[in-house]
Amino acid sequence: MKENRTVFDFLGQTMIIFGFTMLVLNIFCIFFGDSAKGYSSIFELGSQGVSVKTAFQFLFVSILISGTRLIFFTDVIIKKMPIWLRTACMLLTVVIINLTFIIMFKWFPVRQWQPWAMFFICFGISFAGSWLVMITKEKTENKKMEEALRRLKETEDNTK
Repeated sequence: MKENRTVFDFLGQTMIIFGFTMLVLNIFCIFFGDSAKGYSSIFELGSQGVSVKTAFQFLFVSILISGTRLIFFTDVIIKKMPIWLRTACMLLTVVIINLTFIIMFKWFPVRQWQPWAMFFICFGISFAGSWLVMITKEKTENKKMEEALRRLKETEDNTK
């Protein structure tokens, strides 16, 4: 968990989240924008894309998610917490952030179950995808570290 983070790491993470979100939203606009126009503030431009207002809302969400990641996945603020609890806390915080923005900016009608079902399905798929990427990255890094350790041991054995 001990990583040296810079403001550029934070900005990079924010831009990755924002870029992916904008890509997905614009794809949704192409396929569902015209039918969702008037139903959701996200699709107020229909199939023409996402409005600047909506883009800035999602940029702010991206900043908050990056901040949440900084809090829960570095030792900057929380010194000792199991990884499963960090993950659960971050997941809960991200859901709360999204719920706040959904209600505050009327991203979809909150009194209907279908948009909530779609939100949680999309959120679940995104979380699962992110989790798989994280696990794959960790396994790759672990393999590299094991290989480096093996080579170091071989070098030490050869120098004796």
